Amino acid sequence: MPQETDKLGVIGLGYVGLPLAVTAARAEVPTLGFDIVPEIVEIVNAGGSHIRDLSDDDVASLREGNALEATTDFSRLAECSVVSICVPTPLSKTRDPDISQILSASRAVAEALQPGQLIVLESTTYPGTTREVVLPLLEEGGLEVGEDIFLCFSPERVDPANPRWKTANTPKVIGGITDACLERGLAFYSRFVERMVPVSSTEAAELTKLLENTFRAVNIALVNETAQIADRLNVDVWEVIDAAASKPFGFMKFTPGPGLGGHCIPVDPHYLSWKMRTLNYRARFIELASEVNAEMPHFVVEKVREALNRRKKPVNGSRVLVVGVAYKKDVDDVRESPAVDILRLLEADGAEVAFHDPYVALLREDHRTRTSVQLSDDVLREADLTLLLTDHSELDLDQIFDQSQVLVDARNATARVAAKRDEGRPGSWIVKG
Repeated sequence: MPQETDKLGVIGLGYVGLPLAVTAARAEVPTLGFDIVPEIVEIVNAGGSHIRDLSDDDVASLREGNALEATTDFSRLAECSVVSICVPTPLSKTRDPDISQILSASRAVAEALQPGQLIVLESTTYPGTTREVVLPLLEEGGLEVGEDIFLCFSPERVDPANPRWKTANTPKVIGGITDACLERGLAFYSRFVERMVPVSSTEAAELTKLLENTFRAVNIALVNETAQIADRLNVDVWEVIDAAASKPFGFMKFTPGPGLGGHCIPVDPHYLSWKMRTLNYRARFIELASEVNAEMPHFVVEKVREALNRRKKPVNGSRVLVVGVAYKKDVDDVRESPAVDILRLLEADGAEVAFHDPYVALLREDHRTRTSVQLSDDVLREADLTLLLTDHSELDLDQIFDQSQVLVDARNATARVAAKRDEGRPGSWIVKG
């Protein structure tokens, strides 16, 4: 069973790993973070945080008490009685799972493996990864899982910028290769997670995470398609959604937007779809939802064309100011952000595009880097059209509405301003112009 002297090793100090490391260290679990990026290790060891969900003070207080340390030396995994793997699992260019970082982390663990260690994979992946990929690597040295070492899968459930649900108070699902593995995993995580949710196998835990995000992707696709239907019917889709949400049962509110973004929802369902193709089964809901959500950047760009046409202006040569390029409000994450596709589509039409985002100073894509412009009355007035894609809390919506010549709002964020001004078109994608 885990002891009070257990040291936790966290591989990957990103959006998942660093909050996990901080949460464990706060609970007096000595924690050693591992990352392949020296700059990240230096920031943590200097008492800083490189992610918005944690402040520098959160890390500094733990560094002062020597509860948290970071390193690039993976041989030090041998010091840890528990190792949690929290590395990214993106999609390849062909939309297939890329588990290369899971493989690299698992090999590093295998090279330093010690009897009695508990290994937990937290990275989102397809069902079977823990048993079929990680387990063989760990057993190559002759140690037996369930007897000499212990292996679990426990999916991360991080929601960036969520003020309520954090690592400690979000229920944590966990499944083990054996009952003994599950028992070890439950005992350890219970030291700093309020509620554990055990399931019967690692495959059940892996599928649980994919179901959670597939549920969201499918429902977002439904409201995105409803938005396109409502647009053709000349109906305010946000009014319809708010009315439907008044039902106290049988309905969960989702809202439309410019498309899917982030490190989970646009990616995770494809892991399940890929796995099903290997079993000669087509995941039809997943594929259809992906198709609908992928259409939204084109829908938004069509709204830009329509708005400019009303002013008798072509997209070609028009100055378009995009406000917000992060995938959701109050984060600095641009992974899979639909804004990137929208910028490309507008420029392909000949538009002169600039962007402003209070959290994203530089937007790197392919071999190009864009720089955020300062949002001012002059910048807004000089643009032929303002396109609001991400409704960050610190944006001055009154300023954006008042100073924009033409405003397309993909989040319905300025509807109240338009109603207050008794002008514009609240509930319309083209709010002003």
